[in-house]
Amino acid sequence: MNSNYSGSTGHLRSRRLAPRALCAAAVAAVLGAALVGCGSQDSQSGADAAGPTKAGATGSGAKVLWVGDSIAGAEAPALGAALKASGVTFKDASSDGGGTVVDGGDEITGKISEDTWKELATNIGSFKPTVIVYQVTTYDWGSQDKQRAAYEKLARTAKDAGAKLVLVSAPPVKIDDFYKKHEPQMRTAPKAAEEAAKNSGGAAVFLDSAHLWGTDPGAARAQRSSDGIHNCQQGAAAFAKWLGERLGPQAGFEAAPVDKWAKGSWTGDARYGNLKCGS
Repeated sequence: MNSNYSGSTGHLRSRRLAPRALCAAAVAAVLGAALVGCGSQDSQSGADAAGPTKAGATGSGAKVLWVGDSIAGAEAPALGAALKASGVTFKDASSDGGGTVVDGGDEITGKISEDTWKELATNIGSFKPTVIVYQVTTYDWGSQDKQRAAYEKLARTAKDAGAKLVLVSAPPVKIDDFYKKHEPQMRTAPKAAEEAAKNSGGAAVFLDSAHLWGTDPGAARAQRSSDGIHNCQQGAAAFAKWLGERLGPQAGFEAAPVDKWAKGSWTGDARYGNLKCGS
């Protein structure tokens, strides 16, 4: 996992979350409502649209490497549980306060992207993923050309490693003082990712998570936590269901039913503590 970075140009906020006791049964009670309607149809660039898959399979041989920032980290506990129930080996390589592959030309993203590429190379060598899933981070700053170039490099890297690349747009987040000056770049990142998938010759696909979350971080559909940026358990479960159904055709597995994993121990993950998620 990449370390948080503080440079002379400013301080990169740490989003590490402290432990908090949670009741899995109480969390499971709200998952049903959160999962209603989260399987809506959406388009993919670089591949045919994938509909919902069937019951989970054991030992599919698929190995998914999950890359992104702390938003991806808050989604990871449910995603890992869902994929494990589907017979998929999962590794969370998300990073609190980092995770970007885009060098935007500033000190912060230069350092973070360098670390991310190094860690990616290590994970490819040791984990040997069949699918690399990169969720666009809130630190993918820089021009649209730089963003697209980074995603195209990521597609080539995955292809050279014998893996498929899946690019996923980030959920809508509250634009606070930290993000305000980067909002224009945050808006172009998913467009650049979609362009990179189209240019990849089939090596990458793009999934637009707006079909799940919408585009308004303040709307109930976005399922943001009290900080307006991360998600709680029910949002993580909704995302895991949505993404798992779309990863299945790309990775060669069948997504397990929600009731096989939604009440698991992942609901008590320490990440949800400081988000003031329900207990």
